[in-house]
Parts: sequence; C-alpha cells; structure tokens
Amino acid sequence: MHIAIIMDGNGRWAIRQGLPRAEGHRAGAVRVREVTEHCAKIGIEQLTLYCLSSENWKRPDSELKFLMEMLKYYLTKEQSAFVENDINFSAIGRNAGIPEDILAKIQECTNLTKQNKGLKLCLAINYGSRAEITDAVKAIVREGINADKIDEECVAEHLYTSGMSEPDLLIRTAGELRLSNYLLWQLSYAEIWTTETCWPDFNATLLDKAIEDFGKRKRNFGGI
Repeated sequence: MHIAIIMDGNGRWAIRQGLPRAEGHRAGAVRVREVTEHCAKIGIEQLTLYCLSSENWKRPDSELKFLMEMLKYYLTKEQSAFVENDINFSAIGRNAGIPEDILAKIQECTNLTKQNKGLKLCLAINYGSRAEITDAVKAIVREGINADKIDEECVAEHLYTSGMSEPDLLIRTAGELRLSNYLLWQLSYAEIWTTETCWPDFNATLLDKAIEDFGKRKRNFGGI
C-alpha cells in the first residue's frame, strides 16, 4: 500500500495556539517521525510526504529559512532511525533553490538507505506536479522518442516517481479539499481521505482510521 499525505495546517495550528508559525512547523516535524515509524511498523510499502511545494517560495524569507533549517535538522537527526527501521529514503522535486548543504544531506540519506528493504519514504521537496510533467515531456523530447512510442508507460517512466508504485490513498489534513499541484498524474485513481485536524495534531490513531476507511471502499478503476 502506498500512502501520500499533504501535511497541511502547521501555520494555522500555531496561530490558534498563540505561537509563531515556525512552532507549527516544528511540531509538524515531530508528527512526521511518528507517522513514518507507524507506517514502517504496520507494513505500509510506501509513504510520500508533501514537504515543500514549488509554490511555497512565495512565503516570507524568514519562514523559508526556518523550513530549510528544519529540513536539514530532520535529515540529520533521523538518519539513525532510517537505518534502525529499515527505511528506504528518497526525495523528489527540483533542486533549484535548495541550499547545497541540504542537497548533500538528501543524497547522503539516499545513499545510506538504498539497500534497506522496509518502508519507502519519499519527501516531495520543491515539488510541483505540473513542473514534473513538464520536465518529463522535455526529457522525452531530448531522447528523441518517436511519437508512436509515447504512451502512459513512457510518460510514467520519465516522471520523478519513475519506479515507484502509484498512491492508493491520499490523506490531506486541516480540512482542505484540493490537490494543490501534488502528484496529479500518480493520484488518478487514489482514494482521498480528509480530516479537519491540522498536521501537528495528526497521529497514528488517525492514520489507522484513514486506512480503515480506505479498506471499506470499493475501487473499480473505471469499471463496474
């Protein structure tokens, strides 16, 4: 099973608590660890988390700087947990704008865990689905692939997620009901589950509820 999550509501959670927005991101990072470890424990095959969208660069510089610092801190701190929990780490998205030290840390985590056989954890960082599809088209053109040879499989092989299974379940927190340019190609037949709970209050119990609700749905994939 592949679960994709849009981790929304960090800022709103902080404001409701009378805290700076940065504290919402800090609290959200704690939930990332809890949810990741729970997925590994219950045998989820893949977890893909929307960490930073390509549109998030519109946010204040101070908030972006804090997000970068949090990302580096998370990647450094969680390396041992990745190894202990047999987690296979990867990241998708464009490198442009990401500090070199963070790109190096992403590569370090990827190399360190590439032989791990457990949960596949993918972080979408500076990710936008339209950009991903655009990059895939450019790659196909550069390779000179004949139009007659271009099919859905060909496009999928040129996406950032090449080699990954498509998500079965999309979870979005904080009550929002949109995809926000996230995995538009890959989510074509995913089931969607939303909760009013902001990401810093999301936990393993709610994750289990989402999975339980998913198990009750009948997936026809366009059939009867």
